[in-house]
Amino acid sequence: MRTINYAVNDNITVKAYLQSLNYSRKSISAIKQNGALLVNGNHVTVRYALHRGDTLTVQLPQETRSKSLITNHIPVNVLYNDDDVIVVSKPPFMNTIPSRLHPHNSLIEAVYGVLEKLGDKSVLHPVSRLDRDTSGLIVFSKHQLTHHLLTNKIEKHYALFAEGHVNNAGNYVCPINREDDSIITRIVHVYGQHARTEYKLMTYYASTNISYVCAKLHTGRTHQIRVHFSSAGHPLIGDTLYGGQPIIARQALHAISVRFKHPITGENITIEDDLPEDFKPIQNEEEDIWQNTIS
Repeated sequence: MRTINYAVNDNITVKAYLQSLNYSRKSISAIKQNGALLVNGNHVTVRYALHRGDTLTVQLPQETRSKSLITNHIPVNVLYNDDDVIVVSKPPFMNTIPSRLHPHNSLIEAVYGVLEKLGDKSVLHPVSRLDRDTSGLIVFSKHQLTHHLLTNKIEKHYALFAEGHVNNAGNYVCPINREDDSIITRIVHVYGQHARTEYKLMTYYASTNISYVCAKLHTGRTHQIRVHFSSAGHPLIGDTLYGGQPIIARQALHAISVRFKHPITGENITIEDDLPEDFKPIQNEEEDIWQNTIS
């Protein structure tokens, strides 16, 4: 059972204190029913009046892992791991979670394999997800509470290779909708959902007419980066669904950096990943293409 200790600096009720930390009503209710609240080692209710100098201990409810998930030991690169969060790099051609077409050998099952070796019995909740063929960083929380506290709070940066000479910097602010008669393809459409992608050109390779770009998502629509760049005349290399050249076997899109405030400690966390091996055929080997992401 995950236990969290807080040093109280105000005269406030337990409920109000937890709400000030962005605990949801649902989380507080679950703690009341299946967890525990203690002040200086003594059990209390949410109505208890805290005082400056008290120590509030929150025992989170024990969660149950879905029986449909089968632990596997496919190698996965772990870049960050603590009691509340684990960040891993997803290889291409792997689902984040099981699907009807790919019921097993998903990333979440591989991360359970990592936790099993560490003796960690946490229940995983993906806070971010990637398409099957997109590679890079994915954040998993280890409890429903931390999942709630991290939702929509992660800053995501992507490395991509696109056809043509992309402008030095800018934003694509174009609504995205599902294409008629398709459950997969998305298009820019006036009646679609709001979508914004910020981008910055890192390197332009004139010899191959390819741009290396860093993109920052401000919204999370399906295929957002792929659709925005394709609609601007710069489809991603390998993204044959949206008109890209098949130089590699999948879209050249990699989640290269995540930034977030730790949901429990408050520490600012930045995790960066390397570019994947299958991007090498696109890269100009005479230049170092690594650049800082959008600030």
